[in-house]
Order: sequence, then C-alpha cells, then structure tokens
Amino acid sequence: MEFNEIRYFLAACETLNFTRAAEVCGVTTPALTRAIKKLEDELGGQLFRRERRLTHLTDLGRLMQGHLSHVQAAAEAAQEEADRYSTGETQLKMGVIATMSAPRLVAYLKALRKAAPDLDLEIWESHCADIGEALNRGDIDIAIMTLPDYPDLFRAKPLYVEPYLVAFPIGHRYGEMNAVPLRELEGEDYVKRMHCEFPSNFMKLGIAKPYQKVKVRYATEREDWVQTMVAAGLGMTLLPEHLALIPGIETRPIVEPEVTRTVSIVTKAGRRHSGPVSLALETAATLDWDHIPPITGASR
Repeated sequence: MEFNEIRYFLAACETLNFTRAAEVCGVTTPALTRAIKKLEDELGGQLFRRERRLTHLTDLGRLMQGHLSHVQAAAEAAQEEADRYSTGETQLKMGVIATMSAPRLVAYLKALRKAAPDLDLEIWESHCADIGEALNRGDIDIAIMTLPDYPDLFRAKPLYVEPYLVAFPIGHRYGEMNAVPLRELEGEDYVKRMHCEFPSNFMKLGIAKPYQKVKVRYATEREDWVQTMVAAGLGMTLLPEHLALIPGIETRPIVEPEVTRTVSIVTKAGRRHSGPVSLALETAATLDWDHIPPITGASR
C-alpha cells in the first residue's frame, strides 16, 4: 500500500467522481483508476461501485475510508514535524556564562547571523552550575561555559584559553608590578563574585581555598557592582582577561602560579543535534577566537 494510492482513494471518496478526483490529485483519470484498482487488489475487495454515471462506496470502501483517513492524517503530521525539524527550524536557546567578554560573544553572534540570517537566538546568561543544569534538562540547546572538567553527560569543544587577572583601583601597590604573584593577595580586601567559576580553576592547580589569603569584604552577583566597588577602593578582585573594564581600574596577570580557564561550547551527550545546534557548533569552530579585538579604552 502506497501513500499515493491512499491519497487517490480518499479524493475519490470525497468527490465520488474519478475524473474530478484525478483533477484534485493532479493525475490522469486512468492513473487514478489503476491506483485504486491496485488498492482493491491489496485489500481483497471492491471499494467503489460504479453504476452508469454514479459512483458509490461499498461497505468495505466506507470502512477503509475511516482507517485510511487516519493513516493520511498521521503521515501528514509526521511530514510536518520532519520539515519543521530539518528545514524550518529557526530558533536556538543558548546559555552563556556571565563573565564572557562582550566583544567575543558579539563576534560569534555576528558570524552566526551571517551563516543563518533567519535564526532567532535566545541568550540566557547565568553561572556555570545553572547553565549546566538547564542544558541537562533541555531548557537550553547549547551553552558557552567553562569548567576544569566536564561530566560524561556533556560534550565540550574548547574555544579559547583565558588567563585570570587581578583587578585593583588606580594607585594600588599592584600598579608598580608587571605581574602579581598569588602570595601577594594575602591580607588584601576582596570583592567576590557569587557563584563564580574561578575557585574550581584554582583547585585544579591544587589550591584548595583560593580565597583563604584575602579578606572577603563584599560578595555580589552583579559584575558592574563588583567593578564599581573595586574602582572606589573597597577591595580588589580576580577576573578573566577579556572582560570589559569600567574606568578607574587597572589589571595585572596572576603568576606563581598562572591560572587560566578554558571557555568551551557545550552540548548534551547523546542528544541529537538540531540544525541550529549543528550550525552553532560549526560557526564556533571556524571563528578565530584568539584575534578578536578587545573593547577600546579598557585599562590593563
């Protein structure tokens, strides 16, 4: 039994006229007649009774009309779903860590828009733990995040490596140094980002409590508040190299040891990639992440 036979049969059921049914289906009357005859042979009985100019459904024909109407509806629904998945899908939900640099994110979004002008992108910004949970649940399709190690339920493709810097107000003693050894943080007032991923990167180097040498005086989730407090002289902080800075802040590399993070694009292991997810991965792989210009005017 072929779908065309079902379509021709149902058209004939509606019109009760083989000529008009053939016109509706865009085929010749002999072609439609042959298809219905083939269907009758497969089902083992007559579907129509033709008396002079009148055509009637037989009892078998009426029975098959109900069954085959459901078959056709299911086939059309399946085709619509397949078309929507393979060619008509234009939405992507992406989770992005709050500390990703705006120029790098925007460079990626521009490349993605060039590759898919009709793509509608929803960006959800949070910290790594929340983004990982959302990706695992299926609330987002893909993520840009950073973890020292990823569990087996994720697949991570590294994009770029980024060192951590110490940020401090203008006039601080760190301004006389080319780089700041980690031991020099001892005793300093510190402004801490809540839910930040930095401690896990320190712990990978065997530094179990990266904040034990500093005095954590303030803790907040807001990046603008963190930097404003640093600029006001309320403490220093650590941040990734490419994060944009407000005026009044200077930075130096952390050394002894140097601490870095790897920013990756992450998908759920075992989950089939939609068209937009595949495109997002391909675009990320072709972008020259190491040569994206920083925001001008930021003090380093």
